[in-house]
Amino acid sequence: MLSLMSEPTETRRERAARRAGEFPPAPEPLPRPVLDSHTHLDITVSEAGVPGGGPADDPVAAAVAVATAVGVDRLVQVGVDVASSRWGADAADAYPAVLATVALHPNEAPRLPDLDEALREIESLAARDRVRGIGETGMDFFRTGDEGRAAQEASFRAHIAIAKRYDKALVIHDRDAHADVLRILDDEGAPDTVVLHCFSGDAEFARECVRRGYLLSFAGTVTFASATALREAAALTPVDQLLVETDAPYLTPTPHRGRPNASYLIPLTVRSLAETTGTDLDELCAAISATGDRAFGPW
Repeated sequence: MLSLMSEPTETRRERAARRAGEFPPAPEPLPRPVLDSHTHLDITVSEAGVPGGGPADDPVAAAVAVATAVGVDRLVQVGVDVASSRWGADAADAYPAVLATVALHPNEAPRLPDLDEALREIESLAARDRVRGIGETGMDFFRTGDEGRAAQEASFRAHIAIAKRYDKALVIHDRDAHADVLRILDDEGAPDTVVLHCFSGDAEFARECVRRGYLLSFAGTVTFASATALREAAALTPVDQLLVETDAPYLTPTPHRGRPNASYLIPLTVRSLAETTGTDLDELCAAISATGDRAFGPW
Protein backbone atom coordinates (compact mmCIF):
# COMPACT_ATOMS: atom_id res chain seq x y z
CA MET A 1 0.00 0.00 0.00
CA LEU A 2 1.25 3.48 -0.94
CA SER A 3 1.79 5.92 1.90
CA LEU A 4 -0.46 8.94 1.95
CA MET A 5 1.30 12.17 1.13
CA SER A 6 -0.35 13.78 4.13
CA GLU A 7 1.42 11.43 6.55
CA PRO A 8 4.22 13.17 8.50
CA THR A 9 7.71 12.51 7.22
CA GLU A 10 10.81 12.02 9.39
CA THR A 11 13.25 14.92 9.33
CA ARG A 12 16.99 14.36 9.04
CA ARG A 13 17.44 15.46 12.67
CA GLU A 14 14.69 13.11 13.87
CA ARG A 15 16.23 10.25 11.89
CA ALA A 16 19.65 10.93 13.44
CA ALA A 17 18.15 10.96 16.93
CA ARG A 18 16.33 7.69 16.27
CA ARG A 19 19.36 5.96 14.82
CA ALA A 20 21.49 7.05 17.79
CA GLY A 21 19.61 4.46 19.82
CA GLU A 22 20.12 1.61 17.34
CA PHE A 23 22.99 -0.86 17.35
CA PRO A 24 25.37 -0.26 14.42
CA PRO A 25 25.82 -2.81 11.62
CA ALA A 26 28.27 -5.64 12.17
CA PRO A 27 31.86 -4.99 11.04
CA GLU A 28 34.02 -7.26 8.92
CA PRO A 29 34.99 -10.37 10.92
CA LEU A 30 38.48 -10.72 12.34
CA PRO A 31 40.89 -13.30 10.91
CA ARG A 32 41.34 -14.91 14.34
CA PRO A 33 39.05 -14.98 17.38
CA VAL A 34 39.65 -12.56 20.25
CA LEU A 35 37.90 -11.74 23.51
CA ASP A 36 36.06 -8.72 24.83
CA SER A 37 37.93 -8.25 28.10
CA HIS A 38 35.36 -5.91 29.68
CA THR A 39 31.64 -5.70 28.98
CA HIS A 40 28.40 -5.11 30.87
CA LEU A 41 25.86 -7.45 29.29
CA ASP A 42 23.26 -6.70 31.94
CA ILE A 43 23.40 -2.95 31.36
CA THR A 44 23.57 -3.37 27.58
CA VAL A 45 20.40 -5.44 27.43
CA SER A 46 18.46 -3.34 29.93
CA GLU A 47 19.43 0.04 28.43
CA ALA A 48 19.99 -0.67 24.73
CA GLY A 49 18.27 -3.95 23.96
CA VAL A 50 19.51 -7.09 22.25
CA PRO A 51 22.46 -6.65 19.84
CA GLY A 52 21.84 -7.93 16.35
CA GLY A 53 18.10 -8.12 16.83
CA GLY A 54 18.37 -11.60 18.33
CA PRO A 55 15.68 -13.35 20.36
CA ALA A 56 14.67 -11.35 23.42
CA ASP A 57 13.93 -14.52 25.38
CA ASP A 58 17.68 -15.20 25.72
CA PRO A 59 19.51 -11.90 25.22
CA VAL A 60 22.86 -13.17 26.51
CA ALA A 61 22.88 -16.03 23.99
CA ALA A 62 21.94 -13.55 21.26
CA ALA A 63 24.75 -11.16 22.24
CA VAL A 64 27.26 -14.02 22.29
CA ALA A 65 26.09 -15.30 18.91
CA VAL A 66 26.37 -11.96 17.10
CA ALA A 67 29.83 -11.40 18.63
CA THR A 68 31.04 -14.89 17.73
CA ALA A 69 29.98 -14.33 14.12
CA VAL A 70 32.62 -11.58 13.75
CA GLY A 71 35.38 -13.36 15.68
CA VAL A 72 34.72 -12.28 19.28
CA ASP A 73 34.12 -15.65 20.88
CA ARG A 74 34.78 -14.91 24.58
CA LEU A 75 33.39 -12.23 26.88
CA VAL A 76 34.31 -11.03 30.36
CA GLN A 77 31.21 -9.78 32.15
CA VAL A 78 32.18 -7.15 34.73
CA GLY A 79 30.41 -6.38 38.01
CA VAL A 80 29.95 -2.89 39.45
CA ASP A 81 27.96 -3.68 42.60
CA VAL A 82 26.73 -6.72 44.52
CA ALA A 83 23.68 -7.29 42.32
CA SER A 84 25.53 -7.05 38.98
CA SER A 85 28.37 -9.16 40.34
CA ARG A 86 25.96 -11.89 41.36
CA TRP A 87 24.24 -11.67 37.96
CA GLY A 88 27.60 -11.96 36.20
CA ALA A 89 28.70 -14.95 38.23
CA ASP A 90 25.44 -16.73 37.39
CA ALA A 91 25.79 -15.80 33.70
CA ALA A 92 29.30 -17.23 33.63
CA ASP A 93 27.97 -20.51 35.04
CA ALA A 94 25.22 -20.61 32.42
CA TYR A 95 27.14 -19.59 29.26
CA PRO A 96 30.45 -21.22 28.26
CA ALA A 97 31.60 -18.11 26.34
CA VAL A 98 31.24 -15.86 29.41
CA LEU A 99 33.54 -15.41 32.41
CA ALA A 100 32.89 -12.93 35.20
CA THR A 101 34.61 -10.43 37.42
CA VAL A 102 33.05 -9.12 40.63
CA ALA A 103 33.50 -5.87 42.53
CA LEU A 104 32.11 -2.63 43.85
CA HIS A 105 32.72 0.20 41.40
CA PRO A 106 34.78 2.99 42.99
CA ASN A 107 31.86 5.41 42.62
CA GLU A 108 29.59 2.89 44.34
CA ALA A 109 31.75 2.49 47.45
CA PRO A 110 31.07 5.92 49.03
CA ARG A 111 27.30 5.48 48.61
CA LEU A 112 27.00 2.21 50.51
CA PRO A 113 25.54 2.24 54.01
CA ASP A 114 27.65 -0.81 54.94
CA LEU A 115 30.79 -1.13 52.81
CA ASP A 116 32.15 -4.02 54.87
CA GLU A 117 29.03 -6.11 54.32
CA ALA A 118 29.10 -5.44 50.58
CA LEU A 119 32.77 -6.46 50.46
CA ARG A 120 31.90 -9.72 52.23
CA GLU A 121 29.34 -10.41 49.51
CA ILE A 122 31.96 -9.74 46.83
CA GLU A 123 34.43 -12.05 48.53
CA SER A 124 31.88 -14.86 48.65
CA LEU A 125 31.38 -14.50 44.89
CA ALA A 126 35.15 -14.37 44.30
CA ALA A 127 35.42 -17.99 45.41
CA ARG A 128 33.32 -19.23 42.48
CA ASP A 129 35.28 -21.01 39.75
CA ARG A 130 34.07 -19.01 36.74
CA VAL A 131 34.65 -15.71 38.51
CA ARG A 132 38.16 -14.98 37.22
CA GLY A 133 38.72 -11.38 38.24
CA ILE A 134 38.11 -8.79 40.92
CA GLY A 135 36.87 -5.60 39.35
CA GLU A 136 36.07 -3.12 38.33
CA THR A 137 37.63 -1.47 41.34
CA GLY A 138 40.02 1.44 41.71
CA MET A 139 39.83 5.21 42.03
CA ASP A 140 37.67 7.78 40.24
CA PHE A 141 38.35 11.44 40.95
CA PHE A 142 36.09 12.61 38.11
CA ARG A 143 32.72 11.58 39.56
CA THR A 144 33.59 11.32 43.26
CA GLY A 145 34.77 14.34 45.21
CA ASP A 146 37.09 14.65 48.19
CA GLU A 147 34.40 13.51 50.61
CA GLY A 148 34.19 10.06 49.01
CA ARG A 149 37.85 9.33 48.40
CA ALA A 150 38.57 7.66 51.74
CA ALA A 151 35.81 5.12 51.08
CA GLN A 152 37.08 4.59 47.54
CA GLU A 153 40.59 3.93 48.77
CA ALA A 154 39.45 1.57 51.51
CA SER A 155 37.36 -0.35 48.98
CA PHE A 156 40.23 -0.50 46.48
CA ARG A 157 42.64 -1.83 49.09
CA ALA A 158 40.10 -4.46 50.15
CA HIS A 159 39.59 -5.59 46.54
CA ILE A 160 43.36 -5.90 46.05
CA ALA A 161 43.49 -8.18 49.08
CA ILE A 162 40.60 -10.31 47.75
CA ALA A 163 42.30 -10.66 44.36
CA LYS A 164 45.48 -11.88 46.03
CA ARG A 165 43.67 -14.28 48.39
CA TYR A 166 41.84 -15.96 45.53
CA ASP A 167 44.56 -15.59 42.90
CA LYS A 168 42.32 -13.64 40.52
CA ALA A 169 43.09 -10.87 38.06
CA LEU A 170 42.59 -7.34 39.40
CA VAL A 171 40.58 -5.18 36.97
CA ILE A 172 41.14 -1.48 37.65
CA HIS A 173 38.92 1.51 36.95
CA ASP A 174 41.17 4.58 36.94
CA ARG A 175 39.73 7.97 36.08
CA ASP A 176 41.88 11.04 36.73
CA ALA A 177 43.68 9.10 39.47
CA HIS A 178 46.79 7.62 37.85
CA ALA A 179 49.30 8.52 40.57
CA ASP A 180 47.02 7.35 43.39
CA VAL A 181 46.26 4.06 41.69
CA LEU A 182 49.97 3.30 41.39
CA ARG A 183 50.63 4.47 44.96
CA ILE A 184 48.00 2.15 46.40
CA LEU A 185 49.14 -0.80 44.27
CA ASP A 186 52.70 -0.22 45.46
CA ASP A 187 51.56 0.06 49.09
CA GLU A 188 49.50 -3.12 49.01
CA GLY A 189 51.57 -5.15 46.59
CA ALA A 190 49.85 -5.88 43.29
CA PRO A 191 48.38 -9.28 42.42
CA ASP A 192 50.12 -11.32 39.72
CA THR A 193 47.69 -10.04 37.07
CA VAL A 194 46.59 -6.40 36.90
CA VAL A 195 44.41 -5.08 34.07
CA LEU A 196 44.01 -1.35 33.51
CA HIS A 197 40.47 -1.29 32.13
CA CYS A 198 39.69 1.33 29.46
CA PHE A 199 43.24 2.61 29.67
CA SER A 200 43.06 6.40 29.76
CA GLY A 201 46.61 7.52 30.46
CA ASP A 202 49.32 9.06 28.34
CA ALA A 203 52.61 7.56 27.18
CA GLU A 204 54.37 8.27 30.49
CA PHE A 205 51.70 6.47 32.51
CA ALA A 206 51.68 3.62 30.00
CA ARG A 207 55.44 3.18 30.45
CA GLU A 208 54.98 2.94 34.22
CA CYS A 209 52.27 0.32 33.85
CA VAL A 210 54.23 -1.69 31.28
CA ARG A 211 57.32 -1.59 33.49
CA ARG A 212 55.29 -3.10 36.32
CA GLY A 213 54.01 -5.87 34.05
CA TYR A 214 50.41 -4.68 34.01
CA LEU A 215 48.04 -5.31 31.11
CA LEU A 216 46.58 -2.31 29.29
CA SER A 217 43.06 -2.80 27.93
CA PHE A 218 42.03 -0.35 25.23
CA ALA A 219 38.40 0.51 24.48
CA GLY A 220 36.71 2.28 21.59
CA THR A 221 38.13 5.57 22.86
CA VAL A 222 41.42 4.72 21.13
CA THR A 223 39.64 5.19 17.79
CA PHE A 224 38.42 8.73 18.56
CA ALA A 225 39.99 11.49 16.49
CA SER A 226 40.94 13.43 19.62
CA ALA A 227 42.70 10.47 21.28
CA THR A 228 46.25 11.16 20.06
CA ALA A 229 47.79 10.69 23.52
CA LEU A 230 45.95 7.40 23.95
CA ARG A 231 47.25 6.10 20.63
CA GLU A 232 50.76 7.10 21.65
CA ALA A 233 50.30 5.00 24.80
CA ALA A 234 49.03 2.04 22.77
CA ALA A 235 51.94 2.31 20.32
CA LEU A 236 54.53 1.77 23.04
CA THR A 237 52.70 -1.09 24.76
CA PRO A 238 54.13 -4.54 23.95
CA VAL A 239 51.57 -6.67 22.13
CA ASP A 240 51.70 -9.29 24.89
CA GLN A 241 50.49 -6.64 27.36
CA LEU A 242 47.58 -5.45 25.22
CA LEU A 243 43.92 -6.29 25.70
CA VAL A 244 40.85 -4.92 23.95
CA GLU A 245 37.39 -4.22 25.34
CA THR A 246 34.08 -2.54 24.68
CA ASP A 247 32.94 -1.38 28.13
CA ALA A 248 29.56 -1.89 26.45
CA PRO A 249 27.11 -0.34 26.14
CA TYR A 250 29.43 2.68 26.36
CA LEU A 251 32.43 4.00 24.38
CA THR A 252 31.35 2.81 20.95
CA PRO A 253 34.26 3.04 18.49
CA THR A 254 34.40 5.30 15.46
CA PRO A 255 32.52 5.57 13.11
CA HIS A 256 29.57 4.74 15.37
CA ARG A 257 30.42 6.88 18.37
CA GLY A 258 27.28 7.81 20.30
CA ARG A 259 25.34 4.68 19.39
CA PRO A 260 25.02 1.63 21.68
CA ASN A 261 28.09 -0.55 21.95
CA ALA A 262 28.32 -4.35 22.19
CA SER A 263 30.99 -7.02 21.95
CA TYR A 264 30.45 -7.58 18.21
CA LEU A 265 32.01 -4.15 17.54
CA ILE A 266 35.41 -5.18 18.96
CA PRO A 267 36.84 -5.69 15.42
CA LEU A 268 36.75 -1.92 14.85
CA THR A 269 38.98 -1.32 17.87
CA VAL A 270 41.30 -4.21 17.05
CA ARG A 271 41.87 -2.92 13.52
CA SER A 272 42.56 0.55 14.89
CA LEU A 273 45.11 -0.90 17.33
CA ALA A 274 46.77 -2.90 14.55
CA GLU A 275 47.26 0.31 12.59
CA THR A 276 48.42 2.27 15.65
CA THR A 277 50.94 -0.35 16.76
CA GLY A 278 52.08 -1.33 13.27
CA THR A 279 51.24 -4.94 14.02
CA ASP A 280 49.91 -7.44 11.51
CA LEU A 281 46.19 -7.94 12.23
CA ASP A 282 46.45 -11.73 12.42
CA GLU A 283 49.41 -11.48 14.79
CA LEU A 284 47.65 -8.93 16.99
CA CYS A 285 44.52 -11.07 17.25
CA ALA A 286 46.60 -14.07 18.29
CA ALA A 287 48.45 -12.01 20.91
CA ILE A 288 45.25 -10.51 22.38
CA SER A 289 43.68 -13.95 22.55
CA ALA A 290 46.69 -15.46 24.32
CA THR A 291 46.89 -12.56 26.78
CA GLY A 292 43.20 -12.90 27.57
CA ASP A 293 43.62 -16.59 28.34
CA ARG A 294 46.66 -15.80 30.48
CA ALA A 295 44.81 -13.10 32.41
CA PHE A 296 41.51 -14.84 32.99
CA GLY A 297 42.32 -18.49 32.54
CA PRO A 298 40.79 -20.94 30.06
CA TRP A 299 37.13 -20.51 29.28
